[in-house]
Amino acid sequence: MRFCRMSHSETLSVVEPVDGQDRRAVAPVICYPNETLPVPPMALYRAARAGAQKVDEVIVPPRDAGCFTAPAGHFFRITSIEGSQVGDLNLWNAKDLSERFYSGKTRALHGTHITTGERMWSSFPYLRPMATIVHDTLGWYGIDAFGGSVHDVIGTRCDPYTGNLLSDVQYHHCCHSNLIRALAAYLRVDPAEVEQHVHDVLNVFMCTGFTRDTGQYFMKASPVRPGDYLEFFAEIDILGALSACPGGDCSSEHTSDTAACYPLKVEVFAPSPNSLSDWSSPARNGYDRSHGLG
Repeated sequence: MRFCRMSHSETLSVVEPVDGQDRRAVAPVICYPNETLPVPPMALYRAARAGAQKVDEVIVPPRDAGCFTAPAGHFFRITSIEGSQVGDLNLWNAKDLSERFYSGKTRALHGTHITTGERMWSSFPYLRPMATIVHDTLGWYGIDAFGGSVHDVIGTRCDPYTGNLLSDVQYHHCCHSNLIRALAAYLRVDPAEVEQHVHDVLNVFMCTGFTRDTGQYFMKASPVRPGDYLEFFAEIDILGALSACPGGDCSSEHTSDTAACYPLKVEVFAPSPNSLSDWSSPARNGYDRSHGLG
């Protein structure tokens, strides 16, 4: 049973009603049944990937971040190359930064963690697939006995504001700051201009879940090993930023310089000519945006 955190006075005033157990026993209903979601053409993607050629590579240093681009129809792969390391991934429409990855809606549509055949969805008013996962070498992990799994869309990203709130520190190599520096350098603008664009992430390789007694977000040592990778198909023109988290494998902490950290590699692959002749980038969401006013 889960108990809510309350003050002493609040605890004294709370009495479970006689039908409390009956209320808890009500069966859940899935909020967003996803059987009608467009099904990605995985066979087409596999065929296109078979003849694809590598066209770019970015090495993301430990406790830092880097940007990359992947045009629509290309593939991009994130690989662990030296040690167990998690990464925080932001995606934007390369032509319009207002369209960006929407972790909350991705979570609502697919669940707390995503894997092969599932998609990273973009923000309102676009709400369309940005990238589809086409291969996940950690797909074997599933959900463990603690309720943990990999590649989560529940964590926000480690950031200096929460670090200051909880520990009164000024730490600058958390994922939020790393992503800001990388995006500012890529766009050649002041970091203050880009902070508004850095958003909640896909926690690549990170193993997380919620405790059953308190409902708190937890992390544990990532099962990722050198050679493991997560690969995506770019559904639209992508600008990405990836941070190699200062927590390393996130087995103990994530906002300090004490964890062992390693680089991550991003590779971009171009499909062979005509391999996607029957494919087109998804259109933005079809809602008319009248909101009942017109």
